[in-house]
Amino acid sequence: MTKRLLPLLALCVAAPLMAAPPVEGRWVTAEKDAVITIGDCGQTVCGRITKFLEAPPQGADQRDVNNRDPKLRGRKLLGMPVLSGFVEEEDLWRGEIYDPKSGKTYRSVIRRINPTTLEVKGCIGPFCQTQVWKRAR
Repeated sequence: MTKRLLPLLALCVAAPLMAAPPVEGRWVTAEKDAVITIGDCGQTVCGRITKFLEAPPQGADQRDVNNRDPKLRGRKLLGMPVLSGFVEEEDLWRGEIYDPKSGKTYRSVIRRINPTTLEVKGCIGPFCQTQVWKRAR
């Protein structure tokens, strides 16, 4: 009986080690132009623009003018979600990232490298672009 419990116990102890490190918190984008706050959004994790570090052309009232959907072009960038639908998958998080500069949405993978560094990938098909975001102070 003990021989059967040991593998099960080992699996239970190892399971938390395979979990993705949490990505919640405030992160400065690679361009250092905004702070994205990542947190719980119901059953998924999302991230919103919560602060501009460089003033956009229309200031804090900047609208989502590059959105492909004309109905969404009037929404404010400040407070808008740019990361959505992220779910934990082993050692990373998968979801979608929206780029307000291009008005496009991409498949995305994020993972925490260390307590102060977040790797953010946006992908079209097999091609991905990686950015490094730093924890905001």
